[in-house]
Amino acid sequence: MFEDAHAPILGNPEGDVTIAEFFDYQCSWCKKIHPDMMDVVAEDGNVRLMMKDWPVFGEVSVFAAQVALGAAQLGRYPTIVDTLMGMSGRLSLESVSEAVEKKGIAMDDIAVAVRANNQTISDLLTRNWHQAEAFGFTGTPSFVIGTTTYRGALTRTALREAIDKARDEARG
Repeated sequence: MFEDAHAPILGNPEGDVTIAEFFDYQCSWCKKIHPDMMDVVAEDGNVRLMMKDWPVFGEVSVFAAQVALGAAQLGRYPTIVDTLMGMSGRLSLESVSEAVEKKGIAMDDIAVAVRANNQTISDLLTRNWHQAEAFGFTGTPSFVIGTTTYRGALTRTALREAIDKARDEARG
């Protein structure tokens, strides 16, 4: 699961601890903790954050995930993740498209990238879904940090503790 070549990576790609975050762009808790997650990952400097798009809230969630993964093909994934996570309230097809365009990324370019990588993106979302089910996750956000699963939002402190625990486990 931590070696999925198609799952976008934020943070340090060579980090000594990997966090797999299962999330949905319409999840209010995912949005709430995103800035803290990014701060902790940046402050630590040695965390590999594997983003597991898990669109559980329907059609718009699937669209947002496809847009973000299309943006990944254009090298713009971090921008789109931050943009979509920063949007308040329920998303719509229109609001996602407008937000992307405001960041200077043409939706036509995203559409071309998604079409060109449709099978890869579809397979990734399916793998993410099956992995979430295999871990017994019932909602977003959910995490795998080292060998431990976490359900629900993590505070900065809990996140740091989970990273420390994963490092301790890795050292044996």
